[in-house]
Amino acid sequence: MKKSYSAVIGLASGTVLLIWSIMSSGDIMSFVHLPSMATTLGGSFAALVISFPMKDLMKVPKILKMLVNTPEQDRVRLITMFSELARKARRDGLLALEDDLNNMEDEFLVSGLQMVVDGIEPDIIREILTLKMETTERRHRMGQSIFTKWAELAPAFGMLGTLVGLVVMLADLQDASSIGSGMAVALITTFYGSLLANLIFIPIASNLSVQTNEEMVSKEMAIEGVIEIQAGTNPRILEEKLMTYLSPEELKMLKEERTTSTEALSYE
Repeated sequence: MKKSYSAVIGLASGTVLLIWSIMSSGDIMSFVHLPSMATTLGGSFAALVISFPMKDLMKVPKILKMLVNTPEQDRVRLITMFSELARKARRDGLLALEDDLNNMEDEFLVSGLQMVVDGIEPDIIREILTLKMETTERRHRMGQSIFTKWAELAPAFGMLGTLVGLVVMLADLQDASSIGSGMAVALITTFYGSLLANLIFIPIASNLSVQTNEEMVSKEMAIEGVIEIQAGTNPRILEEKLMTYLSPEELKMLKEERTTSTEALSYE
């Protein structure tokens, strides 16, 4: 896990800019209305409770922690590790890899390499690891689905609150001077709904989706590396295959790392 505060910074920046925009042209207190907030946030959450099992909603606090504690996807390090394991397997045999398993923290990778050491067929290893990857993806996608649905519900309840406010206002038109203030109160729920959806819920769902996609790429890469090690593939060929999973920035990092290693060996 690595700390990433970009989501928190983005939320804080958006909130500050919005408050500054309001205060530069009006009164901030005119945008504070607790009944409207209760209608938008409380109503949308109530609908969310209907839409998802409670056991999934109870995981929301844990899901939110992922916005700060993001899983580290160091694919450059993964290539280096697989290259070393491939060399060791070709030199000392697959059973020699068992000594390295105790030092690994990635349970997915340990599971795959343990099956290699145990002599399980490649097709079965790929099938089991693929099923594990799909299970992880389904679990992560549930968190995205919750916030995506919440982003749909918040504006809808904002509009519902606006309609309630308009009905209440139009039911009593004896005082024409109160129409302006009544209209403002009616519209504030729409404001809350749009704010919650576009500044909080949609960005959170997008963030979680990007994290899941990155993790799935790393797991696909790990599966390929495990299968190639079992097949006794030349370490250089294995590296070339796994490099296809890297972004241009990661390829540059790998090249710089190799250059540094070569220079260090030459110096020695």
